[in-house]
This record gives sequence, C-alpha cells and structure tokens, in this order.
Amino acid sequence: EPNRDVVIAIDAGHGGEDPGAIGKKKTREKDVVLRIARELKKAIDAEPGMRGVLTRDGDYYIPLRGRYEKARKARADLFVSIHADAFKKSSVRGSSVFVLSARGASSEFARLLADSENASDLVGGVTLNDKDDMLASVLLDLSQTASIEASLKAGSNVLGNLKRVGKVHKRRVQQAGFVVLKSPDIPSLLVETAFISNPNEERKLKSSKYQRQLA
Repeated sequence: EPNRDVVIAIDAGHGGEDPGAIGKKKTREKDVVLRIARELKKAIDAEPGMRGVLTRDGDYYIPLRGRYEKARKARADLFVSIHADAFKKSSVRGSSVFVLSARGASSEFARLLADSENASDLVGGVTLNDKDDMLASVLLDLSQTASIEASLKAGSNVLGNLKRVGKVHKRRVQQAGFVVLKSPDIPSLLVETAFISNPNEERKLKSSKYQRQLA
C-alpha cells in the first residue's frame, strides 16, 4: 500500500506469572526484555515511515500463539521476540538470533491447514477459505517459505549489528521450532539478547544504557 508505515511487532518474552529466566542477582527476564522492547519501539517510531507495535506493554502473560496473532492483527511486516537466555554454566555468554526451522514450519503448516483459523486472510490479503485444499496448501507453503527466507536475511542483519554491541554466542543465525516464530506470513525473529545467568551480562542487562544499545 502506498505511504503505509512499515510495522514492526515487538514481543517482550514471558510476563505475568511467567518470569522467564532469573539471574543470580534476582533479575527477572520478563522485566528486562520489556524495557528493551520499549526502547526498541522508541527507536523504530523515531524512523520516518516506521511504526513499532508492542505485543505487551505491562507485566502480564500472553500465550505464545496469541503473540504472533497480535502481530498479524496489526498487519506487521516483521515480528521480533526479545529474550534473555539462561544456562547452567554461568560462564556462557553472548547474543543469538533464531528463525523458524523447516521442521517447525511443517508442523505448524499441518496445524493451520487442519484448523478453522485456516479461513483467515494471510497478511498479504490472500483468503484461504474460498480455495480448495490443494490450492490453499500451495499458497500457505509459498507464504511460509518466503517468510523463512526473509527471516534469515533480516536475522543476519540483526546479528551483524549485535556483534558491534557485544559478544555473540553463535556466529550464524540459528533455526528452531519456537512456537512464537510460527506465523506463516510474517518474517519472524527471536533474539536472545544476552545470558541473564552470566553475572557480567546480568549486570549489563539491568543498565538502561545497555538496553538502549541493544535496541
């Protein structure tokens, strides 16, 4: 659409009764990632022609599929879920970027085709409910394949910029079956900003300056 803002859905992980990972100094993932998400929205809104939309802007829980459904309702062009990982070894550190794996896509693909949600529009405006099963399957497959390709490209750019902020845990974009990444028609990233289980990274994650740098 001409003159339409590029919409970025920003998803602060966890929330409410789900605190996420907790650092040694009792820093809660759900609190840190919400602050980073708000900083990211500010940065996006400051860019002409771009608009950020938060899936949550408070301490409450949203089911995983509910998060990408909010992005679809906002007609988002990109979905970014923000997390702060934990590991049993406190020495592990660095940022990672994930996109949907082919296996994760195929399991969601089967669910969508079998589900009544199948009747809803894809973000591109294509309606599946008036198509036969074969055509709906082809359209959904094309959409999901294109989304993963765009996710990998966007994820590589994000990872490249994260390298300028600090150490990265994995030097390439990773692929996994995270439910929150399974929108068939919106390129989607999950960013593990740092390891909250690492004392040095936990300290940095609490800093408003570092939150802005990550954003």
